[in-house]
Amino acid sequence: MESTGGPYLNTAAVTSPVGIARVLQMTFGCTTFSLVAHHGGFSAAYGTFCMFVWTFCFAITVFIIACEFTHLHSCLSLSWGNFTAAFAMLATLMSITAAVIYPLYFVQVGCYPIGCEVRDFRIAASVFAGLLFVAYATEVFLTRAKPGQVTSYMATISGLLKIVQAFVACIIFGALVNDSQYGKYVATQWCVAVYSFCFVVTVVVVAFSVTGKTALLWFPFERSVVIYTFGAVLLYMSAAVIWPVFCFDSKYGSPRRPGPCAKGKCPWDSQLVIAIFTYVNLLLYVLDLAYSQRIRFVSHL
Repeated sequence: MESTGGPYLNTAAVTSPVGIARVLQMTFGCTTFSLVAHHGGFSAAYGTFCMFVWTFCFAITVFIIACEFTHLHSCLSLSWGNFTAAFAMLATLMSITAAVIYPLYFVQVGCYPIGCEVRDFRIAASVFAGLLFVAYATEVFLTRAKPGQVTSYMATISGLLKIVQAFVACIIFGALVNDSQYGKYVATQWCVAVYSFCFVVTVVVVAFSVTGKTALLWFPFERSVVIYTFGAVLLYMSAAVIWPVFCFDSKYGSPRRPGPCAKGKCPWDSQLVIAIFTYVNLLLYVLDLAYSQRIRFVSHL
């Protein structure tokens, strides 16, 4: 680590607006999973997911604060600005998901049968989960690229959209494995190939940006990303047409939800979720393509 000639500890890591937001993230995250683990309780895959989100975000936030406070981030082979911007966006998405899921499945108005004390703990955990989301969203707002500002790629609108695109793709994959019957037709298998290809390439773009290795590539990274985004728009447009036709047209599927379908185990529900988020990701890629014309890539910040 090169000497900067300044103080060994960076107090701005906890006193600047972004630093204060991160301290609040650490506080709210610790409070949330402590309330749940102590007496609120959780169960099944939904509860496990929420606990993973809170503990994972807490651990990475502590790591970021510690590295910035001690200047240790200069020892890491990461593009620190890209890494922190990408994590803040990911944590915002994950925390709002957990903030919706936990009260939806675990909070109730009455005390029976869990008891009033457990109910109160769950309500308190839900409140702090909401505050945790606000804290992460605040960091994204504070660190996002301003007009005319040269900054890390992941802090730009296009970079932040990459995280959202990958997150939405994960929702699509979750619905796909939930008995979506995508293997019935070659056309729906094509849609799965589109979702998988775009997800993998988006993750690769984020990985190269976060690691700061874009300068080592033998081709122009920024131009390639724009070309890929244009291709992703075309691919998602095909999926946005094909998937609804082969799932909801009466010739291939069902335009209405079948009556006998059990809640949570109905292929039609999964197909509907996939259709909705296909259009969401299509819109995200279109916005990404529009914003990518206005940004300047910086890989070393």
